[in-house]
Amino acid sequence: MHEDVTDASIARSWLLLLHQLPPQPAYFRVKIWRRLQSLGAVAVKNSVYALPANDDALEDFQWLAQEIVAGGGEATIVEARLVDGLSDQQVIALFDAARTADWDEIVAEARQLADGWRELAADEARTRVERLAKRAEKIAAIDFFGTTGRVAAAGLIEELQRRLAGGAEREAPAMTTEAALKLWLNRTWVTRRNVAVDRIASAWLIRRFIDPQARFKFVDGRGYKPEPEELRFDMFEAEFTHEGDRCTFETLLRRASLDDPALVAIGEVVHDIDLKDDRYERPETAGVATLMSALANGPLDDAARLARGADLLDGLYDAFAAAAKKEKKK
Repeated sequence: MHEDVTDASIARSWLLLLHQLPPQPAYFRVKIWRRLQSLGAVAVKNSVYALPANDDALEDFQWLAQEIVAGGGEATIVEARLVDGLSDQQVIALFDAARTADWDEIVAEARQLADGWRELAADEARTRVERLAKRAEKIAAIDFFGTTGRVAAAGLIEELQRRLAGGAEREAPAMTTEAALKLWLNRTWVTRRNVAVDRIASAWLIRRFIDPQARFKFVDGRGYKPEPEELRFDMFEAEFTHEGDRCTFETLLRRASLDDPALVAIGEVVHDIDLKDDRYERPETAGVATLMSALANGPLDDAARLARGADLLDGLYDAFAAAAKKEKKK
């Protein structure tokens, strides 16, 4: 989950990747440059790239640093505050300029696609819209400071998707619930300290629907090496974490084939709070977000947060289950 702090009065922390690449092969240099672009990093100096300091960005830079070193280069990750030279607002402006250019490309392509819609075969139209939507999702994930181009792009893509009425999402087959349970029972589930909404909800899902005897362990996410019989979630190199545009809770649902409508609804709430992309816009989301934020920022330790969060999620599940049952009776 990327932080969204734009108050100019608050001194920000930045993650800086300082790297040196071997002169050859040339394709490796291009590969690393493309990876930096895909992460949304911006150059603040030659061979120095920045991301807003948060756990997700750290994981991204850790992966990339490993890749650079494996390719014969050097890489160092530093967390710092700007004291002289570029200001925080100037760095934010670099991010916004990069994302605005990305959104302008998406908008232009969407409009071109809409203008030529009648000339496209159904399969070609579907392929192009799906590809465009995936590109937009990737840009949204690195639009750290919420540029305005995202709204226009989302509206155009939604209109194109409405024209594709009846299209089914293509997904790789998921593991059956029975097979998943055999692999996941009697494990210790490990996640980062200072749990927030996705980790609280994922832990609730694990204990209520996967293994009532599940044990939880909270660690420093930086460089943690799992013990035998441990399963990690929502952390660096975890067995269960964000996949594509899914939060960890949604990943667990899919991997365990849990298609309970009430759980799906909770997944949509957690998704919008965690990823901040307003994909589902459920009316319950704002209230749950407020309660989860108070829980995450309060004085409770992680185990107590899970217990308090479980009470909240139990009630939310009961409400969604009752609504689904009522809807089914109609």
